[in-house]
Amino acid sequence: MQLPEGIKFVRFLFCDTGNIIRGKASGMASLSERLQSGIGIVKGALSTNMLDQMQTSTGYGANGEVRLVPDLATLKTLPYCQGSAAVLCDLVQLDHEPWSHCPRSILKRQIQKYEQDGIRFEAAFEPEFYLGHFENEIFIPIDRGNCFSSESMNQAFNFINQLSSSLEAQGMIVEQYYPELGHGQHELSIRHAPALQAADNHIYFRETLRGVAAEQNLIASLAAKPILKSAGSGCHLHVSAWNINTNENLFFQSSGLSSFGRSFVAGIFNHLPSLLAITCPSVNSYRRLKPKAWSSAYTSWGYENREAAIRVPSTYWQREMETTNLEIKCVDGSANPYLALAAVIGAGMSGVQAQLEPPEPLQGDPEELDAEQAALCQIKRLPESLSEALEHLRKDHVLTEILGLEYSNTFIAVRESESNYFAEHSAEEEIKLHLGKY
Repeated sequence: MQLPEGIKFVRFLFCDTGNIIRGKASGMASLSERLQSGIGIVKGALSTNMLDQMQTSTGYGANGEVRLVPDLATLKTLPYCQGSAAVLCDLVQLDHEPWSHCPRSILKRQIQKYEQDGIRFEAAFEPEFYLGHFENEIFIPIDRGNCFSSESMNQAFNFINQLSSSLEAQGMIVEQYYPELGHGQHELSIRHAPALQAADNHIYFRETLRGVAAEQNLIASLAAKPILKSAGSGCHLHVSAWNINTNENLFFQSSGLSSFGRSFVAGIFNHLPSLLAITCPSVNSYRRLKPKAWSSAYTSWGYENREAAIRVPSTYWQREMETTNLEIKCVDGSANPYLALAAVIGAGMSGVQAQLEPPEPLQGDPEELDAEQAALCQIKRLPESLSEALEHLRKDHVLTEILGLEYSNTFIAVRESESNYFAEHSAEEEIKLHLGKY
């Protein structure tokens, strides 16, 4: 393990149930010991919601400890924070076994399960975010230009250039960048990677985004709806499946999706209402999931349809096999990337194992379909609140098995506590708190 001179602390990081990145930092004098033994943390940390309220009804509170055990393959120097490095950790019990409540281990379990069948998954997250600063407790966007406009690029270029350089310094490849619809809203995506690395990359993206923003006295927010009357922010998840032995894309077929790909779509489609509790797990998420907002308000899938919950993007010329993938649009920045990706893989593979066939692909806007067309595409309104999505999750044996029964109960209790809290508070309070947390 090589770290540059001048490093004072190494952060041992994990992503909790409420999708808050937490951790402890080791000083250099004790680092070698900590790399071997991990760093202890109370089990109740995984029953804590975004408001820092510990849900002791889960059985986890002040008692019990697990270790933050670092994965040294994720060790990075932090270019935006002088003298600091970070490493991503698994939550491991004192008997050296993975803890049931470790989101990273839940994803690893899904990956290993299908590796035994010769299948590997590639993925990438596409985060949209707002950038600006506060004046008298009012969020002021960094620009007021149009969607995709060079004017907005000019206003944000200092930040975007430093963000890009910082990501690249940590080994991530920047794919593309552009201003989005909302004032101060931007999107910068990094290249797809094997599933675990893709989720790890997203954690480092979030850390880097906010670290660079702090350096420039700005605020960056990945919240789904941080400005009530402006466009919502998604964090679209792209996924593909590959034959480990032949390196062939299992979704690819020259005339469209393969039968494997269509069954994968069908599996996700069947679980969309409950999947939402994991991929759009904040109260604020449901302000974004509205009809005619390109945010997937209905059970739907389609080719190049940005109103569909599951979109099959067009492929790149002369790279058709390599670039065939699915985009899950009902994902946002409040989702723990390990849980979201584990749930999407597991839901999709449930369709493959059952050899399911999806309904007809959606063409056009689901809001404008007549009853016959809607029935043909099995169009139904997705849950309109977190509490509704959690009710679906409670009954979904496929997804609760992926999370594990014990952790499913904790996940639901944590997110339900947030739903109950914000039911008693104003929209302004909800917006303010989500803007600052994600």
